[in-house]
Formats: sequence, structure tokens, C-alpha cells
Amino acid sequence: MSFHGKGRWKAAPEACRYGASKLAFRGPKRSLTNEYVAFLGGTETYGKFVSRPFAQGIEAATGVACVNLGQPNAGIDVMLGDPGLTRIASGAAAVVLQVPCAANLSNPFYKVHSRRNDRFLRAEAPLRALFPEVDFTEFSFTRHMLMHLHTVSAERFDDVRQGLKQAWSDGMRRLIAEIRAPVILLWCSERDLDRDDDRVEARCEPVLVGREMVVALQRHAVAFVEAGKVARDGQGVGFHPPYAAGGERDAPRDLPGQAAHDAVAEALIPVLAGVLDP
Repeated sequence: MSFHGKGRWKAAPEACRYGASKLAFRGPKRSLTNEYVAFLGGTETYGKFVSRPFAQGIEAATGVACVNLGQPNAGIDVMLGDPGLTRIASGAAAVVLQVPCAANLSNPFYKVHSRRNDRFLRAEAPLRALFPEVDFTEFSFTRHMLMHLHTVSAERFDDVRQGLKQAWSDGMRRLIAEIRAPVILLWCSERDLDRDDDRVEARCEPVLVGREMVVALQRHAVAFVEAGKVARDGQGVGFHPPYAAGGERDAPRDLPGQAAHDAVAEALIPVLAGVLDP
């Protein structure tokens, strides 16, 4: 996805909390009393560096309350680790679940931070045994660590890749099962779902996730929307280097700009309409 415009977005979004969840979310806060749609995901769902995330655009267009539960850098661990979050999602008329990457989750090879899932905490015994020459104390972020492992040995890295994909598939099935509401899977990325799912570079987000993995989940969801393709094919929606607000001058990867968020909203609206009013 992309940024649009050359200025910096400086307005800090209002923070709010819902129910028993321990997390702070992007506001404005919405009532959970009447019908609402919940949006779960990472930095793109949160809407970093844009004034109107796609959840807010959908609400403006449809009049249905849209609760933005996105968390910057969130992976499966954030969502599964907060029962209050899945409880809020379960109370929704529908849930839009952004497909997360397969690198930012705890797995048999390594552990990640419970809230900032892109943060690498420690290597487990199987990973240390697989890469005995690597000093894992040098790494703070999962992608940096994985890129280094691939450089050391592409052959051995394949064992890690397969383990991560399996952990992702297991975690996603569990997450969808815990959400007792219709789930719409959202592919929100400039990467084509059929390409580069074996790579861990920033441009390949969500890394290590390919079509076969998503297709395997579709029987657990009511719909799947490839919004990245919509944004790429839309008029005037291209991909540009990221810019950042305040001191965050080096955003870690391309993020959707306002035009891309609007394109994602347009792609989701008819699908949501079919789920809310079949």
C-alpha cells in the first residue's frame, strides 16, 4: 500500500479503550451497545499516518458503527493474547480480519513480545541448534533476524519458514474459532498474493503468507477480500515510499496512504453489505 502527498501527518489519533481489553485503540470511541462491525489487524488497520482509516471511511459511507481494533505491529499473538479483544469482536455483527504476517508470532523456533509482535525476544533450543553459529542477542526485530538467517543458510532457513507457516495456520484457525461472529479476511498489501511468499523483505508484507495458506482458511470465514489488488488497479492509486510524523522519520515499510485506504473501504463495503443484510 502507499503514502500519498509529501507533507507529514501530524495529528495524533485519539486513543480509547473498550470493555475488558488491556489494549488502547485508535478512536474516536464507538458504542458497543448497538450493531457494529469490528476491524482487527495491524498497522494498516490502525491507519498509521492517515487521518481516515478504511474502517472510518466505511462508517461514513454506510452509517454502521465501525470499531477500529487495529494495533500497530500486531500479529496473531496480540489478538489471541487479549480475551477482552476477542470478546469485543465476538459481539460484532461482522469482523474484518486483516491477514497478518507469519514472522511476528511466537513459535517453536523463537518468542516475540506479547504486545509488539515484531519485537524478537529470544531464540528457542531448536533454532539455536539449527543455527549454532548465530548470536541471537544481536537481534531486536523478527524480520532482521530472519533475513540474516536466510543469508547464513537458505537451506536451513527453509525449516524455519515451514515452521512459521504452520504456526501461522494453527494460530489463524484458533483466532477465527474464538471470534464468534462472521469473519471477512482482508488482504491489505501491495504484494500480489501469488508472489514472494517465501521472502522476508519489507516489500513482501505480510511476509511468508501465500495464497495456499489463505485459501485453507477461507472455509472458516464468510468472505475474502484482496484489497491490495483493488488499490493497485484503482485510478491514481500507486505506491510511494513512506513518510512519518514527528520523530518517526524512517517508517519500516510502505504503508497505505489515504487514497489506498479509501480504495480498501470501497472494496469492503459491498462485501459487508452482503454479510450484514443477506
